[in-house]
Amino acid sequence: MEMEVDAPRKRIRVGFDEIRRRELGFSSPTYFRRYFSGSEVLVKQISLQGKLAGHDGCVNAIQFNSTGDILVSGSDDRQVVFWDWTTQKKKLSYDSGHLDNIFQTKIMPLTDDRIIVTSSADGQVRLGQVKEHGKVFTKKLGKHQGRVHNLAVEPGSPHVLYSCGEDGIVQHFDLRTHSCTRLFCCSSLADNDTQHSKKIRLNSIVIDPRNPNYFGVGGSDEYARVYDIRKCQWSSNDDGTPLDTFCPRHLIKSNEVHITALAYSSSSELLVSYNDELIYLFQKDMGMGPDPCSVSPIQTQKLGEPQVYTGHRNSQTVKGVSFFGPSDEYVATGSDCGHIFIWKKKDARLVRVMFGDRRVVNQIEPHPHVAMFASCGIEKTVKLWCPSPSESPPLPDNIEKIMESNKQGREDHSRVYLSPDVIMRILRLQRNQAVAYIESRFDRADFQDSDDDDNEGRDAYVMAFSEGEEGSSSEDPRDCNIS
Repeated sequence: MEMEVDAPRKRIRVGFDEIRRRELGFSSPTYFRRYFSGSEVLVKQISLQGKLAGHDGCVNAIQFNSTGDILVSGSDDRQVVFWDWTTQKKKLSYDSGHLDNIFQTKIMPLTDDRIIVTSSADGQVRLGQVKEHGKVFTKKLGKHQGRVHNLAVEPGSPHVLYSCGEDGIVQHFDLRTHSCTRLFCCSSLADNDTQHSKKIRLNSIVIDPRNPNYFGVGGSDEYARVYDIRKCQWSSNDDGTPLDTFCPRHLIKSNEVHITALAYSSSSELLVSYNDELIYLFQKDMGMGPDPCSVSPIQTQKLGEPQVYTGHRNSQTVKGVSFFGPSDEYVATGSDCGHIFIWKKKDARLVRVMFGDRRVVNQIEPHPHVAMFASCGIEKTVKLWCPSPSESPPLPDNIEKIMESNKQGREDHSRVYLSPDVIMRILRLQRNQAVAYIESRFDRADFQDSDDDDNEGRDAYVMAFSEGEEGSSSEDPRDCNIS
């Protein structure tokens, strides 16, 4: 007990020492800011500070610019919006030219925030160029046969980006050439016959910030693959042999999970989020090489175990996962239960849970410089989260019930394995029924206080766990794609 009391006192004493050092000029402003931005005390004080309302559909994509003063969002309404998030006002809005829901918006570096690339359920990768007087020119850069959930921009480059799609293809773009190059088609690592191997539907692609030659992809099997762009053959005949692969031991050859999101830390750690499973953090030395199927059980046991983060549920949508903090001290994600989960990266301790959406939270976008982030989900608004004085506990009173419900949902779902197409049809019917049920109980305005309203928190489970009657089968392209 004495140690538990002494730890907070020690942190307070160290904090005052840092303030004194800053005032005397012995500590740089940059170090001071990074020290306090990563403080657990601040993270536990994060709460809802505002909402950006202006989209007519679910918001699927958000990104801060490099300076952090502008937020760009993309939605099912096919609009791209620039926000001055400090005043919660629109700066610019334009029609992307996509024919279906926008899944990703990326600002190209060193372009004065005037070049934006987007991807969509229509398979297109498009460019938007902001001209004088707010006029925007758009054009198609490339096309996939299937939805494109994710884009990756080379750090510090105003020209180079990658796309991956549900057709399994990874494409490389150089905006100076006005063309795209197909790198390879990602195929199953378990198939020996490469000519008839099963393609992997890709959901995520990320670039290692410490070495931009490396990029990782993840999709409809259990393996996160890392490639070296220098070893790609730049040919449509390339079978996409990875440089390294990552997977938790118990999921190897399971064939019952898939990856929805990847993230690289500033020290090249790889974060992998699985559908209806958990989140895992891999160090660089935990890889199984280019052919994990040839690794023996004895060799597998010698690999280090990744850190695991539990409590959320990732089932109904293609959710993202993010590092948070100036030195990536935390891991953050959304959940089907409508909550935002934040764990300490080092020991996977859950430090903050907030109610973020009446249905599902899909994306968390950390600010590049300060301890705040934006979130989006099934609702039509972007929410802003900042530290502020609050007497609310960092974890809700019913946290054990929330985590147990999410765990039970994962276990119930794992007993039956359905094809992705069948799952999508079932979830679309379930979503239509759940939305109708929720909207019959709530006003169309968003909730006013997400942390303090226990009744709202309970109703957030309807999206994930209700078993209603069959709803409408209409498929409006402006609706959210549950996949």
